[in-house]
Amino acid sequence: MLSVHTELKFLTGVGAARAQKLIEHLRLRTVADLLGYYPFRYIDRSKFHLISELNDPSTYIQIKGYFIAFRNEGAGKAKRIVGTFKDESGTVDVIWFGNQSWVTESYKLKKEYIVFGKPNQFKNTISFPHPEIEDPLVVKSRLEQGLQGIYRIPDSLKDKAINTRYIRNLVFQVLGVEINDYLPESVIKELGLLPLQQAIRTIHFPSDDLLFRRAQFRLKFDELFLIQLYLVQNKGLRKVEWKGHVFSVVGEYFNHFYNHLLPFPLTEAQKRVIREMRKDMGTGKHMNRLLQGDVGSGKTLVALLLMLLANDNGFQACLMAPTEILATQHYQTITQMLSGMPLKIALLTGSTRKKVRTEIHEDLQSGALHILIGTHALLEDVVVFKNLALVVIDEQHRFGVAQRARLWAKSVIPPHVVVMTATPIPRTLALTLYGDLDISVLDELPPGRKPVVTTHMYDHQRLRLFKFLRDEIAKGRQVYIVYPLIKESEKLDIKHLEDGIESITRAFPPPQYASSVLHGQMKPDDKNRNMELFVKGQTHIMVATTVIEVGVNVPNASVMVIENAERFGLSQLHQLRGRVGRGAEQSYCVLMTTVKLTSDGRKRIQTMCETQDGFRIAEVDMQLRGPGDMDGTQQSGMPFDLKIANLAEDGIILQKARDMADALVKDDPLLEKPEHSALAETLRNYKNRESNWSLIS
Repeated sequence: MLSVHTELKFLTGVGAARAQKLIEHLRLRTVADLLGYYPFRYIDRSKFHLISELNDPSTYIQIKGYFIAFRNEGAGKAKRIVGTFKDESGTVDVIWFGNQSWVTESYKLKKEYIVFGKPNQFKNTISFPHPEIEDPLVVKSRLEQGLQGIYRIPDSLKDKAINTRYIRNLVFQVLGVEINDYLPESVIKELGLLPLQQAIRTIHFPSDDLLFRRAQFRLKFDELFLIQLYLVQNKGLRKVEWKGHVFSVVGEYFNHFYNHLLPFPLTEAQKRVIREMRKDMGTGKHMNRLLQGDVGSGKTLVALLLMLLANDNGFQACLMAPTEILATQHYQTITQMLSGMPLKIALLTGSTRKKVRTEIHEDLQSGALHILIGTHALLEDVVVFKNLALVVIDEQHRFGVAQRARLWAKSVIPPHVVVMTATPIPRTLALTLYGDLDISVLDELPPGRKPVVTTHMYDHQRLRLFKFLRDEIAKGRQVYIVYPLIKESEKLDIKHLEDGIESITRAFPPPQYASSVLHGQMKPDDKNRNMELFVKGQTHIMVATTVIEVGVNVPNASVMVIENAERFGLSQLHQLRGRVGRGAEQSYCVLMTTVKLTSDGRKRIQTMCETQDGFRIAEVDMQLRGPGDMDGTQQSGMPFDLKIANLAEDGIILQKARDMADALVKDDPLLEKPEHSALAETLRNYKNRESNWSLIS
């Protein structure tokens, strides 16, 4: 008898060989896996098109008619059978490539068929390659008269027999298996949810639109609810079980800096965030916070004040950044702001000399060093703190979980953690990626900052651009010009830095103009030297790649030119724009593109020109690219596998899931009540399947 645990190899039409392919390419091993493999889109199979209407090759459609002839064409790999298919409005070719002798045996001339597939356009001729072909009488007897699901089949799967129809037939075989509905009855009733068994049947074989929408809601809710329950429960347990260093004193370091050295008055948002974190660190419980804010919102200043609080209470603090440039920038900024105070600060990177490194190690262990700033070098085993109590991690998505865990382990009592991100994160994504962290948001910019004027220019307007740059340089300003690539690409027809240096040198010849170059393949000494020349104003133009995306702070730079801006994501464009607008003068961002833009490319450029709001930009970015493809999430991996929910679209469902999870954990923190036993078991299985992200910020 079939159950959700039955392996797919035992189903009709599968067998051992095909079962292995389902495992390798689709990660489908059991009936439960199959039922959870939802269609990614749906086609209305109740609608038929006329052949004369076929003009859009991008969508699946169906036509009804009959074959009037078959013919063989081509040879070798190009060999194919072509059937001429006719309806009342005209004819179209249906094509099968390869040795397909079965075609003429299976389909009769003059007999009515339904042809379903995605049309292909080649040299202005439309055809149907390898479509689904069915007898209209058979279709009527099945649950496919309206919406029909299309399943995602990867290109790596060469077995042409494993297609949407094959998956649909397998699902149809197992619809009768018993499915345990693990949600508490109270949750199901409060939200009016469909039973799980009915929702799964409906999502694969929708019978009407209303039921289909309810099935979608139920399955999306389940997916998001499990994630939020997992995060909320871990967050609650951490707060109950984990001790934290107590910062009970606001002492001389904090007060002296706040009263005498603060570079500008704190915004209300900065004051609010500091109050939130001081409250956390005064309770004796462990703090794990995400500090997110727009470019220039003052995150580093907040982090510095928190580090001074740690110092006031007799503890050490460290700040870890992903690149040497950013770490050096933090070190220079912080040492400058703390100038004259009796605090010892050090910078530790991969290029720190051995003698200096040895001194840092000794001062750390003795407690003489108050604040350590660095890169991955902070993770080395020889870096031992006397009493580390606060860790600030900047641009955390660039660090792997294992790397952060090594820093975490450098104190017997886990240090308080502040995770900073300069990329504003849409709330739905933040609740899912960082749902076990408390979240603080800096949603104000310091007073006096002028918005950066953002304009869009095409390649043929380059002479006009160069005149504008000369005018800015004549005023004593400096310019960034950013390229997407260092070298020429054989596959991509886009501008690159090496060619850019030549054209910039021709347009801005020395000795009247001087340029610096910065990219990721340069030696650290060369990077630092070129950066130093630009910082000191000895060069007018910085020709760079996105290595300057974060951390670089040159208030005199007033123009950011981004070449092939259509090739960058929105969040990256926003980060690059944030390198200017840091001084008192008006600053500009120029987005250079080709004339030919995709609709997504045009939307990104339009958004950048319309708004400076990083949170609005992040929302649009997630809508365009999807949550798993946003800068900073794809490389570290989404911690949860979303099969049906979409963080860009399902914010309301996510909030309901979060509210329900909060209420449930508040009522029954360990899910020990009898009515929660099925849910507790499902959550245990869920935790075993996922990586444990709850311990590391």
